[in-house]
Amino acid sequence: DFIKEHEYSLIKGEVKCAYEKLLEKGEPSEKPTGWLTLPEDYDKDEFERILSASEKIKKNSDIFIVIGIGGSYLGARAAIEFVKGANYNLKKKDTPDIYFAGNTIDPDSLSDLLEMCEGKDISLNVISKSGSTTEPAVAFRVLRAYLEEKYGEEGARERIYVTTDKKDVVGKLKHFAIEKGYETFVVPDNIGGRFSVLSAVGLLPIAVSGCDIKKMMEGAKKASQDFKKPENDCFNYAAIRNILSRKGYEIELFASYKPSFLYMNEWLKQLFGESEGKDRKGIFPASVIYSTDLHSMGQYLQDGRRIIFETVIDVLNSKSEVKVPFDKSNIDNLNFLADKDLHYVNKQALLGTLDAHVSGGVPNIVLELDRMDEENFGYAVYFFELACAISGYISGVNPFDQPGVEVYKKNMFKLLGKPE
Repeated sequence: DFIKEHEYSLIKGEVKCAYEKLLEKGEPSEKPTGWLTLPEDYDKDEFERILSASEKIKKNSDIFIVIGIGGSYLGARAAIEFVKGANYNLKKKDTPDIYFAGNTIDPDSLSDLLEMCEGKDISLNVISKSGSTTEPAVAFRVLRAYLEEKYGEEGARERIYVTTDKKDVVGKLKHFAIEKGYETFVVPDNIGGRFSVLSAVGLLPIAVSGCDIKKMMEGAKKASQDFKKPENDCFNYAAIRNILSRKGYEIELFASYKPSFLYMNEWLKQLFGESEGKDRKGIFPASVIYSTDLHSMGQYLQDGRRIIFETVIDVLNSKSEVKVPFDKSNIDNLNFLADKDLHYVNKQALLGTLDAHVSGGVPNIVLELDRMDEENFGYAVYFFELACAISGYISGVNPFDQPGVEVYKKNMFKLLGKPE
């Protein structure tokens, strides 16, 4: 009863118009839509350099530090945890531990990272178009000085990788990298930060983790082909979320039953929040990991204000099998679950929650993924990027700018006394 058939039929024209607007040519600075064709026309030579650099880093580094903020790190972290698990750094493996810096100005976080680096071989990847964004620039200064003290300037040169503007247009980082002799990769000028995970921005860290980035691009390519059809799941999703928004459902709650989906949720929040939240419009993106958050947010979802709809990502196949053992003492009264796989138990939690929330007045969209691997990650990234861009145009906003982000920076710089 949340959406009537005629409502869906009537919005299809808006979806079609939004998609056609998306395909219109425009200046990259105003309409950075290079991600639309990226799965097919990505730079193959740079792709091979990424693979080569990742092999070098795997051989000479215990720790790989990715310096970036927003789209410069969220996508890569989401991919690594999606494919390799939330405990990637704690596992036995033949790849380096990967840590992310430059996404906060908190001194304790950076100090902890430096402490973890003691006695280890380190490589860095700084990701920034301008090189002057405060959070990553500060972290790069500190960590570059650390590497130069540890290895000398010559040794550090072989361990620092810079992903930045192709030409020295936006900032000085490209010029600095050439001057210092660092290997560089490109932040495409026709792809915005939050859409850039499948470019060099995300692919180098992802490759260092041991993920197969070729399969990731194949998944994205399959999605790009699937969503050229007039009727497809991506268009359906964009239509449904916009209908619900017009009915007063102001919050989209991304829900997964996989803890390793946590940073994918964070990436989704940036993608939709920064793309749609402008001109006093936009669905507010939030996220939960179930069943964990059912013990903290479940009450609100069941009985709170009816302004939320949920987008549930259901992963149909788990990577491992863990069965509940029989316990003759049965002190927990769980012998009825004996010999059942936890994937099955988790699925029943999903179905039970779905039924409870829908009957309680919370619309639920369920998106099914086959499994959490490279191909499915690439496919999901393209799905959400396209749905987000279409949704922005449907609601009448430019999904590719972010004018509001600059306000806090200006205020902070004024308080810090930055020269004009």
